[in-house]
Amino acid sequence: MWHFISEHISDETQQFFICQKAQRVSGGDTHESYIIKDTTHRYFVKTRKYDDTQQLSHEAEGLAAIANTQTIATPRVICHGITANETPNMEYLVLSHVRFIEPTENDYFILGQQLAALHAVNAYTSYGWPHDNYIGASVQTNGKMASWADFFAEKRIGSMLERLASIGTWKREDGNIDNIVTRVRHLLSLHQPHPSLLHGDLWAGNAGFNKKGPVLFDPAVYVGDAETDLAMAELFGVFPQSFFEGYHQHTPIENNYRLRKPIYQLYHILNHGLLFGAHYIAQAKQILDDIYKH
Repeated sequence: MWHFISEHISDETQQFFICQKAQRVSGGDTHESYIIKDTTHRYFVKTRKYDDTQQLSHEAEGLAAIANTQTIATPRVICHGITANETPNMEYLVLSHVRFIEPTENDYFILGQQLAALHAVNAYTSYGWPHDNYIGASVQTNGKMASWADFFAEKRIGSMLERLASIGTWKREDGNIDNIVTRVRHLLSLHQPHPSLLHGDLWAGNAGFNKKGPVLFDPAVYVGDAETDLAMAELFGVFPQSFFEGYHQHTPIENNYRLRKPIYQLYHILNHGLLFGAHYIAQAKQILDDIYKH
């Protein structure tokens, strides 16, 4: 495997590389992670057994989409592909190696500003993504829609609830899916936000810092409401206040965001229910109870 990947790296970089050491590192539930190096080069590599999902290909696409905005750094995609003449074949993604440092409050302030700049890019006219991709180990349902309320209600909340129901985690007594989708659509019906390129899975574990500044990784990109990234940032591994201050300085956060935040967080709670079970379903039901009061 490493010989095959080394040749691909050499072809893409036009610099000869042969893996002399592959060091396994922690991180990731759906793949193996390594730092590989020779005497002069070092790369970060993810590998997984090849299947039709090609999850690492979707990750490469998301990183490239964010990088192309030139607003915030990501690890550079060196190459990705599928090994040949092996059993099993392996899917791999090679990224530039990032040396992370301990961040300061000001580093988080800059991250907030750069995220706001990413969200402000004016390149999209509809919501969604051309095809499904992944949020962690879960399929993220996409397609393109003109209405934000329709997209989020159907492709985010409805799709997630239907998958939970199909495996028996969401039961009829937990709530009627059609009714929930209708309620979410109604609550968002007057909100047609700027179509922003989103990181999509923005918790503290998917942001880091090197000596040049913030770096985002492990995206679940799509085009939608910028507030969904902020809602996720407040949910798991909460970002410090300076992050939100930096964001707000670039782009003021609307007052009604507080009303939409639990709706946006519900998507991630349901996804955790899909991945990790009943505890998150109870939390989702509490959010729905609160939503129905509005």
